[in-house]
Amino acid sequence: MQFPDCVNGPTALTTNLVCDPSASPADRAAAIVAAMSTSEKLVNMVDRSLGVSRLGLPEYEWWSEALHGVAYSPGVDFASSGEYSYATSFANPILMSAAFDDDLIEAVATVVSTEARAFSNGGRAGLDFWTPNINPYKDPRWGRGMETPGEDPFRIKGYVKSLLFGLEGGLDPPTKKIIATCKHFAAYDLERWEGVVRYGFDAIVSTQDLAEYYLPPFQQCARDSHVGSIMCSYNAVNGVPACANSYLMETILRGHWGWTNNNQYITSDCNAIQNIYSAHAYSKSLAEATGVAYTAGTDTICEAGQAANVMGAYNQSFLADAVLDKALTRQYEALVRVGYFNSNETIYRNISWTDVNTVSSQRLALQSATDGIVMLKNDGTLPLKLKNSTTLAMIGMWANATTQMLGNYNGIPAYIHGPVYAAQQLGVKVNFAPGPTAQGTTNGTWTGAAIQAAKNSDIVLYFGGIDNSVEAEDKDRTSIAWSSSQLSLIQQICSLGKPCIVVQLGDQLDDSPLLQNKNISAILWAGYPGQDGGTAVFKILTGQNAPAGRLPVTQYPAAYVNEVPMTDMSLRPSSSNPGRTYKFYNASVLPFGFGLHYTKFTTSFLATPLSSPNSTGLTYPISRLLCSEDHLDLCPFPSIPITVTNTGNKTTSDFVALAFITGTYGPQPYPLKQLAAYTRVRNVSPGESRIVGLTMTLGNLARVDASGNTILYPGRYTVLLDVPTQAEMHFTLVGEETILDKWPQPPNNATAANGTLSRRTMLRKEVKLT
Repeated sequence: MQFPDCVNGPTALTTNLVCDPSASPADRAAAIVAAMSTSEKLVNMVDRSLGVSRLGLPEYEWWSEALHGVAYSPGVDFASSGEYSYATSFANPILMSAAFDDDLIEAVATVVSTEARAFSNGGRAGLDFWTPNINPYKDPRWGRGMETPGEDPFRIKGYVKSLLFGLEGGLDPPTKKIIATCKHFAAYDLERWEGVVRYGFDAIVSTQDLAEYYLPPFQQCARDSHVGSIMCSYNAVNGVPACANSYLMETILRGHWGWTNNNQYITSDCNAIQNIYSAHAYSKSLAEATGVAYTAGTDTICEAGQAANVMGAYNQSFLADAVLDKALTRQYEALVRVGYFNSNETIYRNISWTDVNTVSSQRLALQSATDGIVMLKNDGTLPLKLKNSTTLAMIGMWANATTQMLGNYNGIPAYIHGPVYAAQQLGVKVNFAPGPTAQGTTNGTWTGAAIQAAKNSDIVLYFGGIDNSVEAEDKDRTSIAWSSSQLSLIQQICSLGKPCIVVQLGDQLDDSPLLQNKNISAILWAGYPGQDGGTAVFKILTGQNAPAGRLPVTQYPAAYVNEVPMTDMSLRPSSSNPGRTYKFYNASVLPFGFGLHYTKFTTSFLATPLSSPNSTGLTYPISRLLCSEDHLDLCPFPSIPITVTNTGNKTTSDFVALAFITGTYGPQPYPLKQLAAYTRVRNVSPGESRIVGLTMTLGNLARVDASGNTILYPGRYTVLLDVPTQAEMHFTLVGEETILDKWPQPPNNATAANGTLSRRTMLRKEVKLT
């Protein structure tokens, strides 16, 4: 990437208002767009913008990636060796989220944005990074679940708030560090399943589910964090392709949430505009599809081997000049805000290769994996007490893993430390044997070697699960059971009378056979742990770090895949749907929030009632809880103090406090419970008690009605502490139910699930420009 030169560039640039840092970003962007001819504008409406040499605008690639570190993408150019040949690779989001520590997420994001800036300053990346993926992970078969913070929208909001603060350099800073992009807007969680493909899938979503489940993470991005960019998704929502859906992009995103404070822009997912025509058959031509998208609110189109027809859209009057100028001005205002036109004056231009993969970044990468690892079973075998004379059998497809640990949307790390490497650093003897692949169904040549390795060792460690050969972008799962070949091998090597530990990597599987097998001493889940994943696992195995992670998703039984199709977007149980996520499904193998420790923790509410001038004892008039916040759902509820005590006598450990709300108020069916607060309490010593406050907002207590309105209802509320529940407390809200957020209704006041035809007709009328 090259920066425009506002000092020594052509006069047409240096004299343009865009080069005046004292002018407003909006005026600067409008000035450079006004200087372009129509033909020059049209070639800058896609991700690989051709620039305008006459104006000193170089080519610019809008598509760079940084999901958990600077990553492969058209805008990122890793050198073959030496400087800029690698970047720090952190754990995938699903594992980092399991730490339930938003300070950790902000720290990781700060490093990622620093390294992204270094690559940009070195001419090897853009300033726009298409991260994070914040679609709620409601179905265990989804191939991209590893990219997300999990299934709970409140947890995702906390993750996103901290991530964006670290990526963009604060909330509305004078100069953004990078431009982050929240994706994929909206209701996207299907790749390729039973013949249904994401490019043409029509997600039928009720207004209630849309407002309550699928969109809250985007509300955080847009309304509350003012993210620089949002990506519209491949799928349609209730009959209208997302990138042509003005209800989503204009009515909700820009209108209801006010995502216009910085003239932020929307990019399409790659080839999503072409799919408006080819897969969705929503337009009669590619030119019309292009015009539909721009007119509905999309500002730039990502082309990935398939070109959009921007010129045709303009020439055939599907793209008006006003729409063209608005889209370009949004894009260039983003570049102004990130310091693209400020020559050497911005605070981030001095970041360089010396700031990439530093010692502190390496430590943080290790922590990002270690803190999220979840212990699912332990009979007392862990932590292991290893000696130099100890012999470990390390068996399985993940035992000597390298690039597998990076998951997807990864870059090139400076090193990859897998499990075998980590064990060898401890000075123990390792007997390694490979194992069956994730999808294997028959025993193979590895069986004999694996059993022999186990027989010749003191302790047996099996590293298995699934990887990107089973779950990935464009690849959903059809099974969430352990493969029969892996189960067979585990059964054999764990029946030898030796300590036998299973380390499960990749996403969740039905662990019932392992949990019920008394020969299996312990189970750890380690997700996709990044560049130092092997070291992270052994830190937990040996007790250098105590496990404190909690499952960010429900672990479903294998039969769940036969009970509801992936195409069913509803959350609530019905005759054809057993319910989704911990909120509405109560037959999990292991529940959301589950996680064991090496010590015992007890948690309780303080005996002292909640103190607040707005309450009488534990009864709160709703009218007195309302505040002067612009958005009433952000009004604070009095902090709930709890006590966390390490009642063990040996191990210092972190503890994740989770608080859920439940009650019979608002619309039915009532959620079983919903997460309302969480915090990670660090380094609690044996015998030590800590008092911490659980902070909640009125939005955490509210429910969403059938029209999508967020409402605070009177009633008796119960707070459940920990998983499984260790303590309960109750309070009561009295007075009139109060709308905290009034949801904009779909066109013609139809519900989002049945307003398809009126919206389709309206959108087509919008693009018939003359």
